[in-house]
Amino acid sequence: MDLDGVQGMARRAAAAAIDTETGPDRLDVARFAPANRRRLSGPGLRSFLAISDLWGLTEEQRRLVLGLPSRSTYHNWIKAVREHREITLDVDVLTRISAVLGIHQALGVLQDGERDAVAWLRGPHSAPVFGGRPPLDLVVSGTQDGLFLVRRFLDGARGGLYMPPNELDRGFRPYTDTDIVFS
Repeated sequence: MDLDGVQGMARRAAAAAIDTETGPDRLDVARFAPANRRRLSGPGLRSFLAISDLWGLTEEQRRLVLGLPSRSTYHNWIKAVREHREITLDVDVLTRISAVLGIHQALGVLQDGERDAVAWLRGPHSAPVFGGRPPLDLVVSGTQDGLFLVRRFLDGARGGLYMPPNELDRGFRPYTDTDIVFS
């Protein structure tokens, strides 16, 4: 190999090293700093509690969604946020709360009201991912995968992907030409 070939390989290797270093967007580790988690923990947990009340979750279901902290830890968190004291939740718990907030937001866009949103979560669903079971079963399964599966499904539906009908959709009547009025 001649000198030009070696220099060309060196330039390509240097360029590849730069691409590898910049690579895809990566999370800023400062995002997980205790101060940032402390800032998000109280409001996040209070929001989670309000949504859990709306969805009618039991204490056990709430703990499962949060990653199954001990009962005493769970009750200490609840007491602290109700008294507006500072707490610092770990990244896993905050990630789970984020998924619940995303599910709640997507349901707010896709459903007519809170009652319909809860009915969608609690009713059986024919989408293959749910296997005829209620989406809430995945939400309270205790895994992040279950939470994010429901969130991704709803985000896809919100983005216009086809969502197979469920029990609430059975009475839907497609529009006809006579339903369209031009003024």
